[in-house]
Amino acid sequence: MYLSKLFIPLLKENPSEAKIKSHQLMLRSGMIKQSSTGIYSWLPLGFKIMKKIEQIVREEQNKIGAQELLMPTIQSADIWKESGRYKDYGEEMLRIKDRQGKEMLYGPTNEELITEIFRASVKSYKSLPQLLYHIQWKFRDELRPRFGVMRCKEFFMKDAYSFDISDEEANKSYNKMFYAYLKTFKRLELVAIPMSAETGPIGGDLSHEFVILAETGESKIFADKRIFEIELKESNNNESIKELRKIYDQFYAVTDDKFKKDEFDKKVKKENQLITKGIEVGHIFYFGDKYSKPLKCSVDLQDGKKTNVKMGSYGIGVSRLVGAIIEAKFNNNVMKWPESISPYDVAIIPSIKKNDKLNFTKAEKIYNFLRNNNIDALLDDTEEHLSAKFKKTSSRLR
Repeated sequence: MYLSKLFIPLLKENPSEAKIKSHQLMLRSGMIKQSSTGIYSWLPLGFKIMKKIEQIVREEQNKIGAQELLMPTIQSADIWKESGRYKDYGEEMLRIKDRQGKEMLYGPTNEELITEIFRASVKSYKSLPQLLYHIQWKFRDELRPRFGVMRCKEFFMKDAYSFDISDEEANKSYNKMFYAYLKTFKRLELVAIPMSAETGPIGGDLSHEFVILAETGESKIFADKRIFEIELKESNNNESIKELRKIYDQFYAVTDDKFKKDEFDKKVKKENQLITKGIEVGHIFYFGDKYSKPLKCSVDLQDGKKTNVKMGSYGIGVSRLVGAIIEAKFNNNVMKWPESISPYDVAIIPSIKKNDKLNFTKAEKIYNFLRNNNIDALLDDTEEHLSAKFKKTSSRLR
């Protein structure tokens, strides 16, 4: 890409509504543009980074055998009424009607819809287990959207759903996803701590939040510092993944909604206590038959009896990760991107003089060579002073 052709509307000053660094830097560097409160257009630079994060998430889901599909953003209210969540979900759900007066909604999550798909398609235990996921836009009508893409109304999210025959088998699926999340965040050069957390409107009795440390985080976290010393090794069998989760679970790590001071002081020595803030970047839940039972999602067993499938739900905020990575890694007002998601692999910054194009010709040859070898390069072909070039072009690369 030639810098002169790159659509990147820069802002000289911080917008008044931007209170944290990720929001300020994403607006000023032309990554996003606010469309309305809590809703943003993703411009080429920001969109490119988000799509790279999406691909890493996809690859790690595929590695554990999850299958990708795509569900619609608009859902029928009927299945939500069937599950009992239509009235209970609250005002965050955007409820609408089509021209025939049929009640619809803009999906804030997909437990009901995926259960409906599964119950219409799978009838026998022989087809289990199943792991299905999609990466799609969601909408939640936040009362106070803030912090840019960190807490907005419309967001890009990966959600996966597991279907199993028993609690024991479902736990294997849960552990697979637990491991896949650790691998995903490691590839993004993030240290994400799995923390015991409340399940919220999703429901269930087993849940982990994956939290990265950042002073601008909304969650207050309490943890044993030794959890950072756990080494994440490659694993491809259920037993080793099960053991990995046991290692994490033996260390105290909770968000503020589950914090109990007496328990914290009892389990963690003072010198190992960590109290700070963090940003939630992923959340996994196991809720058994919470949805399969009211939605009558069952399979035939070997003995002819029926059983409700056991389900789990697993989310990663793909668009939120863009802001979270900035918050975790920015330095002196400069965004520091992990190599795996950097918008460009190489920036070429030639010195161009009015009557001497020799440097640019050489730079263009290098640029074409890199492009021909599938290396994504940015060529600064503007006629600005060299110091200005370094300031602008390098900030896009890093």
